[in-house]
Amino acid sequence: DRWGGAYIASHIRIPEGGPVADYVHHHHIIFQLIYCYKGWVRVVYEDQGPEFVMQAGDCVLQPPHIRHRVLECSDEFEVIEIGCPAEHATLVDHELSLPTEQRHPERDFGGQGFCFHQAAGANWSTWRCDGFESRDTGIARATDNIVSVSVVRSTTASSSSRSSHAGELLFKFILQGSMTLECGENERWHLVAGDACTIPAGKDYCLSDCSDDLEFLEVLTPSSL
Repeated sequence: DRWGGAYIASHIRIPEGGPVADYVHHHHIIFQLIYCYKGWVRVVYEDQGPEFVMQAGDCVLQPPHIRHRVLECSDEFEVIEIGCPAEHATLVDHELSLPTEQRHPERDFGGQGFCFHQAAGANWSTWRCDGFESRDTGIARATDNIVSVSVVRSTTASSSSRSSHAGELLFKFILQGSMTLECGENERWHLVAGDACTIPAGKDYCLSDCSDDLEFLEVLTPSSL
């Protein structure tokens, strides 16, 4: 039921790349994350300067009603999109041409700023569980903590201590490697690259049997938006 209609998560695959038949548009949303999983994509955003290329591991926050357009993508392109709410309007802008002449990287769009996080050169720091480290994407800051987005990787073939969360949504997508998710007393799932899971608030869980190359995307929202 898409988390009661609150969220939608999509894994989009485009086998054959090239120019994209897109147009300038914008979304009536609370937030929208675009994570480049594989390949690359060329995009352009309102007031953010010339078109640019997102490589694998990069992501953007699309704040409400920012005009944008997808121009081109690679073969075997894959993207993870997470939006709130699940059903939202997409609106066409027939008047605006992109890129815009002006550049305002600090512009406010419905209380949020545009954020482009690049994996190359990103700083990794200790995660909340031992045996892992993470790179923060800056999206929590750009949304005033409406949503936080991190990429987490294992530093050893480790298990985490049992944990839980008090947010509305905790979403994980396995980017590479594998792990076992343990929830409660008897629930266990082995997750590999391309798998995803959500963990309800207040549910005890543990990550175990983590491969040395484990890396996952984590999206966390507070208890109420």
